[in-house]
Amino acid sequence: MRTAFINSLLHLARQDQRIFLLCGDLGYSVLEPFAQEFPDRFLNVGIAEQNMVGLATGLSMEGYTVFCYSIGNFPTLRAMEQIRYDVAYHEANVKIIAVGGGYAYGPLSTSHHTTEELGMLRTIPGMVVTAPGDPAEVESVTAFIANHPGPCYMRLNKAGEPRLHAAPPALPHAGAIVPVLQRAGATRAVFATGDMVGAAARQIEREQLDYDLYSFPFVNPIDAAALALLATRYAHLVTLEEHQANGGFGSAILEQLHDLLYEGRLAALPAIRRIAIPNRFVSVAGSQDYLRQHMGLTLPGAPR
Repeated sequence: MRTAFINSLLHLARQDQRIFLLCGDLGYSVLEPFAQEFPDRFLNVGIAEQNMVGLATGLSMEGYTVFCYSIGNFPTLRAMEQIRYDVAYHEANVKIIAVGGGYAYGPLSTSHHTTEELGMLRTIPGMVVTAPGDPAEVESVTAFIANHPGPCYMRLNKAGEPRLHAAPPALPHAGAIVPVLQRAGATRAVFATGDMVGAAARQIEREQLDYDLYSFPFVNPIDAAALALLATRYAHLVTLEEHQANGGFGSAILEQLHDLLYEGRLAALPAIRRIAIPNRFVSVAGSQDYLRQHMGLTLPGAPR
């Protein structure tokens, strides 16, 4: 995903001289092409993510579209105050990019896990929160947030994720939902976000599970009309995320469905099962796949 991001940003920067990239002392073997081609629009601020976000806000006030790139929890949890007060409060044109979301840096343990940031960021007014499901979605989301005049966040996994789409899917508006696997007559669907979309697709195909699959590259906002149609179509829904259960993607789906029901835009609620990280820190270290299994981030067999 990170390679898809930087290649997309390079393409956009060649067309738009306002694009500026900041990083927090990482990205070696990834960000060099941007730094070499646009040395006047790249800056490594060092291990100082809070300062990076403040600097990004200042650059945005001078007309730049600023991307801040760092490892998962560092440009998010460490810089949450700066994101809230500097970026969001001023509606600054700053894009926070976190590489290694969820358990991608699994062996480095809790200090490098990013499992709460979606819930925290989606509560900040005006913040567009994204978690693309594969490299093709990364390309679409990067283009979308580059053209969106305001605060945005994008969670990336790490590297080597297979493509789920033949071409970058269209994202006509914030909140768009992307179908991944569909079959005629299905009554059950999985709603997933981030790299769990690919994990779900592989499990569905490997175990021949009776689910359709939809990617939610936007965690905030979510297209209410499209969500209502899907909730009417399916009797059973599963939400899947690599995030704490409290306040995350599944919570966003439940909130919006209940709002739609109250507003009369939905006649009834489908049965909904949330699959997320139990609300506790993981007590072991291991690979991302190992930690996902350890914390129960797998789909149940299709109910009979």
